[in-house]
Amino acid sequence: MFTRTESFKQFLRYYPVVSIIVFIHIVLYLISILPFLPNTWLFEHFAGVNLYIVEGEYWRLLTPIFMHSGFSHVLFNSFSLVLFGPALEQILGKGKFIFVYVTAGVAANVATLLFEPLTYIHVGASGAIFGLFGFFAAIIMFRKDLISYANAQLILTITIIGVIMTFLQPNINVVAHLIGLLAGFLIGAGLLSNKKRPTFSFNRPSSNRFGNHRPSLKEIALSKRLLWGIIIILALVGFLFR
Repeated sequence: MFTRTESFKQFLRYYPVVSIIVFIHIVLYLISILPFLPNTWLFEHFAGVNLYIVEGEYWRLLTPIFMHSGFSHVLFNSFSLVLFGPALEQILGKGKFIFVYVTAGVAANVATLLFEPLTYIHVGASGAIFGLFGFFAAIIMFRKDLISYANAQLILTITIIGVIMTFLQPNINVVAHLIGLLAGFLIGAGLLSNKKRPTFSFNRPSSNRFGNHRPSLKEIALSKRLLWGIIIILALVGFLFR
């Protein structure tokens, strides 16, 4: 579910929304470091600045979702999206995935506006990505048939690690992380707890579906290796770019 085995072309075809979002991340980051533009130009016009939002620049509730403050920031968030976004894009479809991602990100930025001072400045996709974690939690609670036991344990573990790291790492928008997580869960609860049990489409062959089944020893071992790989990558990124 979270192991990427597709070629680059297959990834673009199967997961166009995730691909476009990552592309936007990269383009905006490259623009922010272009030598012929002031280093602060992009941030002056599109970063989340609470004071400017209050004064009417409401687009700043949306644009910070796609902006990042440095190479490690854009790398970490883009890596997280590539790892966890495809499964949800496949389960939900393009339209619903965009709705979940953007709504969670905007909700995180609105909460930042409400709970942080007017001088607070923020960028990053973390609130939207935590929204994906929240939606996965809703899947585990309301639609276990959409996810295997091994993957459910994996995503819960990663979500707990993410929440813990939110409080341990410096310069983290704690409000955005927590509200993004909550928004994703509430959206998932609204979509998945319907008694009519809405169906979700899968764009790839049925053999690749993420249905609920008894995990094999191979699946459990693979999940453990993937989990430890993610933990090691998180630790290295945190150490190298702290």
